[in-house]
Amino acid sequence: MIEKAESLGIEKVGFATVAPVEEPAVEMYRRWISAGNHGEMTYLERYDDIRNDPALLLPSARTIVCCAINYLTKQKQHPDAPQIASYALGQDYHEVVRARLEQLAEFIRDNYGGETRVCVDTAPIRERYWAVRSGIGFVGRNNQLILSGKGSHYFLGEILTTTEFLPDEPCELSCGNCGACITACPTGALQPDGSIDARRCLSYLTIEYRGELPDGLAIGNRLYGCDQCQDVCPHNRNAQPSEIKEFNASKELLSLDADKVRAMTPQEFSAMFRHSAIKRTKLAGLQRNLRYIESR
Repeated sequence: MIEKAESLGIEKVGFATVAPVEEPAVEMYRRWISAGNHGEMTYLERYDDIRNDPALLLPSARTIVCCAINYLTKQKQHPDAPQIASYALGQDYHEVVRARLEQLAEFIRDNYGGETRVCVDTAPIRERYWAVRSGIGFVGRNNQLILSGKGSHYFLGEILTTTEFLPDEPCELSCGNCGACITACPTGALQPDGSIDARRCLSYLTIEYRGELPDGLAIGNRLYGCDQCQDVCPHNRNAQPSEIKEFNASKELLSLDADKVRAMTPQEFSAMFRHSAIKRTKLAGLQRNLRYIESR
């Protein structure tokens, strides 16, 4: 199955036995929610039972197949252009990752039997928790999953299956004493205890948040998302670009400048971002971010 996964562009696959999430991890998440660190992302409050027991997503599930897919683009924006987070420069990862995982799920059913369910950032499943449990990588102090020797520019996806596979050993690596991301975070969203206050995070504020941006926000030239904590991470020094063509940055995005964003119509926005994760912020959000950038 590993060979099949690699043929689909999946760089790392790990297996974990389906079981309830361990109590310390459950309590940590609940404390994070209780403190309001999730901002206005109220969907993170829902489906607590499913989030803590993935078996509720697929009755009789025995194994979680965790997959990591590299998205690092080969092409870069001009440094003076309003910056877009690297994960959003290519085609919408929901479409790209799901298509590959569906093919892998079909391979599992055809060769091992049983039922499957594919999850790509939509079902309430603890992706990074299970990625660690399956040995794929560890959660860094920047809250990103880090693959040893490969870095953090990876999308995660899971396949729940009723087939039982031999589980991998959990990853026990960590960032150690490195705090480069915490020091470099422009808004202080990354906390020393390893948590993140989304209300201060530029990715949350420029993508998920619908209100006016706070006064004095250190947004810099960031139009959509923020890569600062990944840019300074030592694990990304030797990161290699993705071989998946759908993650190549489009010419339209590479040529996007402030004038084009400012003058963009709803119809133009829909046409340009129909297959892009950027559609999540909507035109109003994109232009709000630009106004804030230009007001600094």
